[in-house]
Amino acid sequence: DKMRVAGRLAADVLDMIEDFVKPGVSTNELDEICHKFIVEEQGATPAPLNYRGFPKSVCTSVNEVICHGIPDSRPLQEGDIINIDVTVYYDGVHGDTSVTFPVGEVTERDIQLIKETRKAMDLGIEAVKPGRPVNVIGRAIERHAKRHSLGVVREFIGHGVGTEFHSSLQIPHYYDPYASTEILPGMTFTIEPMLTLGDPSAQMWSDNWTASTRDGRRTAQFEHTILVLEDGAKRLTVTPVSY
Repeated sequence: DKMRVAGRLAADVLDMIEDFVKPGVSTNELDEICHKFIVEEQGATPAPLNYRGFPKSVCTSVNEVICHGIPDSRPLQEGDIINIDVTVYYDGVHGDTSVTFPVGEVTERDIQLIKETRKAMDLGIEAVKPGRPVNVIGRAIERHAKRHSLGVVREFIGHGVGTEFHSSLQIPHYYDPYASTEILPGMTFTIEPMLTLGDPSAQMWSDNWTASTRDGRRTAQFEHTILVLEDGAKRLTVTPVSY
């Protein structure tokens, strides 16, 4: 029950910030807006802030940045795409979710990348059933990505989430025969595929947080926190108007 509340709060942040994603706004400004909303409006805590030294309240990953982009003074430009990753800590638990937004008018290929990445996440969630191994999630995601000639990032995966921001449960977004942990009712974890237009291999920046594609081509990500039920999965990071 607590995680339903935390998940809804995280989803509310993404619903709120969408209107501010436009050319000319900096990722620092987006971070400040999210921080103020989480702390002052929700009475919650932005979990990334100072987590293992991360300096900001949300992650903002633009264009070729796969994940964990640190907000800075760079203004968004027409045609960019940006993933905003929000984790809210409230009443002892976490809600973790992300969306990739277009900035103004983007190319048809970028629209397809965003659309199919979201669909891949949806298919991964649909694959969740008690008794199955967790690798059914990655198999569903990877099949969809290959069908649309998209790469699947392997260096970053979904994870258990609850009282801990990241627990030991690992959820690959590609088929891994060794990912054999049985899915059980009551589990809570993230499904957060990162798909690419080109080579999916990642490289780390000198800040030790930001990861980008080696070939500089674009990447998109979507993420939900889900709860395993007796008959499938329930999304926790949702609102009546969410993604």
